[in-house]
Amino acid sequence: MRRLKAVLSLMLAAEIMVPSAMAAGLVDPADNPISAIKIALGRRLFYDADLSVNGTMSCATCHEQKKGFTDGNQTHPAATGEAGKRNVPGLANVASFQNLTWADNHLKGLEQQALIPILGTAPVEMGVKGHENDVVARFATDPCYVRLFAAAFPGRGGEVSLETLTMAIASFERTLISANSPYDLAKRAGRSLPSAKAVAGEALFEKAGCVSCHAGENFSDDAFHMVQTGGVVETRDEGLVAVTGNPEDRGLFRTPGLRNVAITAPYWHDGSAPTLGQAIAKHDPASGVPALDDTAIAELAAFLTTLTDRTFITDKRFSLPPEACPLKK
Repeated sequence: MRRLKAVLSLMLAAEIMVPSAMAAGLVDPADNPISAIKIALGRRLFYDADLSVNGTMSCATCHEQKKGFTDGNQTHPAATGEAGKRNVPGLANVASFQNLTWADNHLKGLEQQALIPILGTAPVEMGVKGHENDVVARFATDPCYVRLFAAAFPGRGGEVSLETLTMAIASFERTLISANSPYDLAKRAGRSLPSAKAVAGEALFEKAGCVSCHAGENFSDDAFHMVQTGGVVETRDEGLVAVTGNPEDRGLFRTPGLRNVAITAPYWHDGSAPTLGQAIAKHDPASGVPALDDTAIAELAAFLTTLTDRTFITDKRFSLPPEACPLKK
């Protein structure tokens, strides 16, 4: 805790500190300890399209801050033009999750997850597989990046590699904490939600069984479920079974968190629900709860809209960094 407080002080001095509400939730892993310069490096890499095989796609291409770090598309095509497979998930409080993709329970941390879009082939995203050395060389020969890696990884001699690239990106992603939505502010102050419709929606959220999966501070149990209406499994994407090989995992997908959900359309793992109301309607209500009518759906949507954190989507410390190198010669 003493070291984490020191890191936060350094961030303040460097003007890249995460908002004060984030301090309690900032993850500081022993194998990739947080530092202000590492976060600054990770932010720069997050927005750098040179991380893709042909220099056309950055992490931020799919994860746009103003859209809750999603991109507004059903799926996103690869840098090399292949069709996308799944909807881009948001990154609010991503460090709080153990399961970091729609259908993979084997990833051990954000560092491993970052390699999925970089090196993945099913589907291809950034297209770096087979071109790793060429892509790493772009950063290893850039004077600014050389200085940043030297400062961020002094114990590794300023090593520029896929491992240190993803360590830096993961450090930046760990600062993406959303905790100042109208819902959060109301709960901390002991007040009701801003509208009667939202209050009704919050009650219905529990009554209809939404909370059985969308639980906790991030409104996700971080587990995999069969969620398709009527238990019907699509043949195009069989979910978790593709990773585990266990037939019982067919059609299972991770419960997404709901923070900022009102601005992250379209919805579901395949982006098949264009609006929040349609996404709600696709769910089967809990046993014993009547099917949701238009009024109920509108109330649930009003409640979910209170989870939109405007400070999170406008904070300049999460945005495209200045072009100038943050470290001078």
